[in-house]
Amino acid sequence: MEVKSEARYVRVSPQKARLVVDLIRGMRAGDAITVLQTTNKGIAPTVEKVLRSAIANAENRSAEVDVDKLYVSQAYVNEGPRMKRIRPAPMGRAYRYQRRLAHIVVKVSEQPVAAE
Repeated sequence: MEVKSEARYVRVSPQKARLVVDLIRGMRAGDAITVLQTTNKGIAPTVEKVLRSAIANAENRSAEVDVDKLYVSQAYVNEGPRMKRIRPAPMGRAYRYQRRLAHIVVKVSEQPVAAE
């Protein structure tokens, strides 16, 4: 069973968020939380919040879920809409720039039992 949690329209560029999300992909959920707590990036607390939400969703979905066996099966960042902004420039001109938004998705599932 795979459970998803998503944070949409996060005010960070997807490129910066992917640096943090790439650290936790494939890890056990408890280890991923530890890594996110020690990561020195501004988006790390938001990714941790999404991961904790995915774990809580798994607990709510089924009573038989063992939280210790959960791992991050998928974690990715999609690009959201861009906010177009204008900055004053010399001689009455204007420079355009874009503020990027990101959608962060974390999916957790239980480790498959190894066939003997």
